[in-house]
Amino acid sequence: MRRALSVAGGPTAGAGPADVPVGAVVYDAAGRELAVAHNERELTGDPTAHAEILALRRAAARLGRWRLDGCTLVVTLEPCTMCAGALVLARISTVVFGAWEPKTGAVGSLWDVVRDRRLNHRPTVYAGVLADECAAALRAFFR
Repeated sequence: MRRALSVAGGPTAGAGPADVPVGAVVYDAAGRELAVAHNERELTGDPTAHAEILALRRAAARLGRWRLDGCTLVVTLEPCTMCAGALVLARISTVVFGAWEPKTGAVGSLWDVVRDRRLNHRPTVYAGVLADECAAALRAFFR
């Protein structure tokens, strides 16, 4: 989680409109870092440029496959419905997130997409890891 917190602000922090500071890291089954990303919606003008989506794309490109079974995604904020759906479709094995997102969270707060028994894949979830630190970064941004 500390690695995800370190990339949350991104390299362009302070230059132009700032993105919400969310960081994501994908690790392979051996714990090696495959990809990192931070939100880039403002930077790219792409509404799908959430940290999780970008990290999944980069990890898949690095591995040369779309199935990310055996991989773990660590993200500073509870994923939204788009990101939770992508995690299921990518077959991510484990999701670790920091701060809860009661307004749009889809990994236990508002919805629980990743544990929906109607879906063919359900990753293991570890919630609230360094939640206070992750939430503090978000609160500071929105002040």
